[in-house]
Amino acid sequence: MLNCDPKGEMSMMVTKIVMDSHAGEVAIGRMFSGSVTKGQTLYIAGISNPQRVQTVSLSVGADRVPVEVCDAGNIVAVTGLKDAIAGSTVSTDKDIFPFEKMTHYSEPVVTKAIEAKHMKDLPKLVEVLRTIAKADPSLNVEINNETGEHLLSGMGELHLEITEYRITHEQGVEIVASAPIVVYQEGIRKANTTPFEGKSPNKHNKFYFLVEPMEKSVLDAIRRGEIDTDAKVKDPKAMAKILTDLGMDKDEAKGIVSFKNSNMLLDGTKGIQYLHETMELVKQAFEEAMVKGPLAAEKLAGVKVRLMDAKLHEDTIHRGPAQVIPAVRDGIYGALCQAGRILLEPMQKVFISVPQDNMGGCGLADQSAPRHHPGHGPGGRARHSQRQVPRFRDVRIRVGHKRLDPGTRAVVHRECGIRAGPQ
Repeated sequence: MLNCDPKGEMSMMVTKIVMDSHAGEVAIGRMFSGSVTKGQTLYIAGISNPQRVQTVSLSVGADRVPVEVCDAGNIVAVTGLKDAIAGSTVSTDKDIFPFEKMTHYSEPVVTKAIEAKHMKDLPKLVEVLRTIAKADPSLNVEINNETGEHLLSGMGELHLEITEYRITHEQGVEIVASAPIVVYQEGIRKANTTPFEGKSPNKHNKFYFLVEPMEKSVLDAIRRGEIDTDAKVKDPKAMAKILTDLGMDKDEAKGIVSFKNSNMLLDGTKGIQYLHETMELVKQAFEEAMVKGPLAAEKLAGVKVRLMDAKLHEDTIHRGPAQVIPAVRDGIYGALCQAGRILLEPMQKVFISVPQDNMGGCGLADQSAPRHHPGHGPGGRARHSQRQVPRFRDVRIRVGHKRLDPGTRAVVHRECGIRAGPQ
């Protein structure tokens, strides 16, 4: 790969999925090694099913030029890779080590509930949402099991409006969309001091949990993508080394079991009989608790859950999923309540550039947000106003009493993380 050898093993990273009305799903990415031809069998890292190449094209800007063979160093467009998504590693080697995960600067924080205008279009809408989510990895599509609605989350209102336009006009599915809502997250104020007991319905199994806020260095590493929270912890020793280097306690890091979003589960027990057999159920209950918090049924962020002790029944039939999962979930919820539940609201930075003469009247409707004036623009013709405001507030611009000509002002929104909301 370092030599960009066209005769070596084929390796490619998919950076974009384009939906073509004739060709279907087109995977576009740069080839780092080897060559690709029509009919060749390729493998996607993490997926055992082979993928057969149907067409090969050279990607030149917005155009695709069909070719018979494409060598290393080129940006190639391939059809037939049905399981590929943006960020997938494709190779002729079935056991290739994947490239680093693609990360985005901000997370989807604005959500709309959409549904098909006509019930006959519901199956088509499900398929369209699946393909759109593959083409745009910054979108997040979920199904609300309580209402049956499809929840579409994006970077902002404009992002979602463009996606709705594509669904309606490009895919031909009429939809009804709700008003946009902002996605909150849940967290905790501090650590709980005494382990909280979660008891199974049959009273034979007990679990004891402590929770505390995650170290900022570890949380930042997760958000930067340095720690893959979607993958299983296959090598606990290697993961413990990473966490220790980030400032986490060495003995605590050795107990790493699982991640969910930006939360982690740690095993602080020693010599508990039958716990190894039950750990998969504990992980499942932990994931359920992290997806739906006890305060507002929102996802949790930045929480460290530690299993301190457990008492399990010796008979397997008395410590099945129906007994362990509710006990673990209730134990985690109780510990979160002891630690003090809080809501975390997404924040955004708003940059406003206007002519210098209008700077005095430039601002945001939200006067409580801190305001900064970084300085002049090019040639001293413009000045910039910068603020951090909550994502849910309606940001409006007022520029004195003068009407500005089109193009004389610019507004840029940039996500800047989450913070604890008003209590």
